[in-house]
Order: sequence, then structure tokens, then C-alpha cells
Amino acid sequence: MARRRHRSLGGALVVPGLLLSCALGVFIGYGWSEAQAPEPVPPAPIILSEEEADLIGLFEAARDSVVAIATAEQRLNPFTRARVDAPLASGSGFLWDEAGHVVTNAHVLSGASTVSVSLADGRSVDAQLVGTDPSHDLAVLKIAEEDLPAPLPVGDSAALRVGQGVMAIGNPFGLDWTLTTGIVSALDRDLQEATGYTISGLIQTDAAINPGNSGGPLMDMRGQMIGVNTAILSPSGSSSGIGLAIPAHVVKRVVPQLIETGRYTPPSLGITFDPRINAAVNRQGLEGALVLYVEPGTAAEAAGLEPARLSASGRIAPGDVVVAVEGMPVTRLEDLMSAIDRREVGEEVEITVSRGRRERDVTLELLPGG
Repeated sequence: MARRRHRSLGGALVVPGLLLSCALGVFIGYGWSEAQAPEPVPPAPIILSEEEADLIGLFEAARDSVVAIATAEQRLNPFTRARVDAPLASGSGFLWDEAGHVVTNAHVLSGASTVSVSLADGRSVDAQLVGTDPSHDLAVLKIAEEDLPAPLPVGDSAALRVGQGVMAIGNPFGLDWTLTTGIVSALDRDLQEATGYTISGLIQTDAAINPGNSGGPLMDMRGQMIGVNTAILSPSGSSSGIGLAIPAHVVKRVVPQLIETGRYTPPSLGITFDPRINAAVNRQGLEGALVLYVEPGTAAEAAGLEPARLSASGRIAPGDVVVAVEGMPVTRLEDLMSAIDRREVGEEVEITVSRGRRERDVTLELLPGG
């Protein structure tokens, strides 16, 4: 008996005589399903928790007030001998007021010859340096641009508590307008800068902060700036969950002076000190802040404070040495300057001075620095 042959279409076995009916069945089925196709169902709306909705709202309200900063330095092309701007660093900042002042870190601008500021709406404008304060790692820029976003609201960092929620907005690794969240991990941290300054009273947070976040705001969950992100503690150079921010109450004290005069000068006791001389006498075993000069007509002069003097052999003969402020020990000049810097002009401060083996307390009114 003859064996029935099968044909293959596209690798499938097809029995003769069934191809037409199969094709017709597919066609009929296709036509039926096309006629009976239901209306497309819209995707289900994303249901946000109240916490998520609040966070999104805070980010969207603050985003436009945060800027990206790029710096460049002039370099000499060895072949053409022409000076060109080479990219140097990047960071973050935020609008301080309606006049176009931008707050950032001083270290973001270090070595820069030109600075550009990018806004969230895509505009990129040149910025002028107004002033820097390396002792607090703060700087102010000015941009001349119309229709600027609203400045970022400034909160009260003095009332912060460990465990309080915070968020950071910045440009880590050039990834612009990045939001991270966390908590206040600790308060009153100190940071020894490579410049030699010690910044005191910093906020510690576990909100992810990376290179490029510097100068951006640390915000509370009401959308207020409560710190300026300035550093991370990390062996790798990336976020390890320990970020540090300059508290807002320091920013509020420093920035207006930078805008007005281009520099920051802390309040004065009417006494002059010298960091290098003080460090030298500290190494010789003398603890405290060595008084080098007493300004005439001040409360310090009225209190009879005596400055150091040079002996006939050229050695320093100490006079009065400040050894405490409001009962807190002063072992080096940085301790005294940190304590004074936290206070306002016009405040009265009790200092303890030592002369020889005798100590006494003196109350002095803080004067404008000069």
C-alpha cells in the first residue's frame, strides 16, 4: 500500500487536506476574537502611602532651589601656549535669597578660576564668587539671572534630636538632583580639615552622601534646610553611612557676613591670639590659649588681663592664659575659638584665666570681630 507523504511548512508537519481548514479556522478564530476584543483596561493607579506622598511633595517643592555647581581652572596648553579652562570639580548648592546668592562649600570652589551654576530647569549660568570662610567650609556665589526659583527655607538646627528624619538633595558623581533619606545619627561632631581648621558642632547623618553632594542641603521633614553637607567619613571615598553637615545656625551666622563683606570674622573678646605661637607653646607643655595682645578700651583691658611678652633672651614669657570658657576646659586655641564662635556679639562670656599658679574668672562682652 502507498505510504501517505506529509509536507512540512516552517518545520511543522501538515496533513494534506487539513491545511485549508486549519487556516480557515485560524482566520475565523482571529476574526471572532477581533470582533469580541474587550476594551483595554487602564493600569491600576499607584497607591502611595502617606509617608511616600509627603516625601515626594517635599522633594518636588525643594528641587528647584537646589543647584549643581561645576568649576574649572585655567591651564596652559604646552603645545599652543594658549590658556584653556579645564574641568576641576563639581558639587552642589542652594539658593539663599531672591538676590541670586547661592550657598555651597568652600572646598568645592578651591582652585577654581571659573564657576558655573546649573538650575533644575536646564539653565546654566556663570557665577561670581562673593566670599569664602574656610574655617566653616562655607562659600557664597552670586548669579545674575531673572525668574529664579524661591530660596530654600532655613530651619532651626539647634533643636535637632538624634533619630529625627532628614533628607539630602544634591548631585553625587554628577547624577543631578538626587534624593537620599536617613536620620540624624549624632550631633556636635568635630572634623579636622586638611586646611588645618577644625569645624565643630557638625550634624552626623546616615543619609547617603557622596562626592558631588558637597554644598547641598540637608533638610528636615518639613522641607527646611537644617545643614550644609560637607564631608563623609569613609575609607573608600564613597558613602559609608557617616555624613557630616554644617548646622543651619552656623550658616545663618556666617553667610550674611560673607554677603556683606566677603569674609567671616567671629566675635572678639578684645584679645588677640596667634595659632602658630599658641601651637608652639602647647607643644612645650603649656595648656590653654596664650593672650598676646589686649585691645585698649575693652572690657579685657578693664579686667587687667596681661599679654605675653618677650624676654631679653627672646623667649616668650606668658602673661594670662585662657584655660576655660563657661567652665569648659580650654587646652588649645581651637577650643576657645570654637566656644566663642557659637555665640553672638553682645553676649557676656565668663572665661577663666591663669597667670602662674593663680586662676581667676573674668566676664567679658563679645565685640564685633575685626
